[in-house]
Amino acid sequence: MHKLIKLFCYISMLSIACMGCQQNAENENKQEGKEQTQKQASTAENNTQQSPKTILFFGNSLTAGYGLDPSQAFPALIQAKLDSLNLPYKVINSGLSGETTAGGKSRISWVLREKVDVFILELGGNDGLRGIDVQSTRQNLQAIIDTVKAKNPETRIVLAGMQIPPNMGPDYTAKFRGIFSELAEKNNTALIPFLLENVGGIPSLNLPDGIHPTPEGHKIVAENVWKVLQPVLTEGNM
Repeated sequence: MHKLIKLFCYISMLSIACMGCQQNAENENKQEGKEQTQKQASTAENNTQQSPKTILFFGNSLTAGYGLDPSQAFPALIQAKLDSLNLPYKVINSGLSGETTAGGKSRISWVLREKVDVFILELGGNDGLRGIDVQSTRQNLQAIIDTVKAKNPETRIVLAGMQIPPNMGPDYTAKFRGIFSELAEKNNTALIPFLLENVGGIPSLNLPDGIHPTPEGHKIVAENVWKVLQPVLTEGNM
């Protein structure tokens, strides 16, 4: 009988000990689960708080969307495209009507006060229309590119090519057209061969001035830009 009582007590103590071990294990599992949940919540919060990357369009009245609502200009259409694809980019339209490459050179530092991930340079058209010396235009564009690189070497640059009507003479027209491909090759930047491809010189796609695209024209311009911009975003893994 005495031995039975001892055995019973031993079994009871063993059961209590096992229950304690089980309770400790459960508490440890709960703590680990709580820490994991907190970690996941923190990660999600950090992802939510991350700012979208910036695409800056730096240009003249074409970028600004002269004569149209800003929402109809091609930079806004690019933003809509990015949003539809759930890509984390914010487009900034820094187009200024009448801007020349000299004007762009003088204001570029002010524009680059914030970090820019993709810089799209659309200047030169007004230089060509005014017959400004081609070498001066080239130097100004190079200075703008140099400033962007100096500010942030990781910024991806896209150069928008431009062509002008032949009224300035075939020699000037050819030299002007060549500026953009030469600079793109020299600086290893992406190139939009001709921003106004399938738009320039087509009356139905331009305002009465024959220079600035209509809303339908801007849709085509946006496609011209997207063909070059999309690979830049993909290759940069940005």
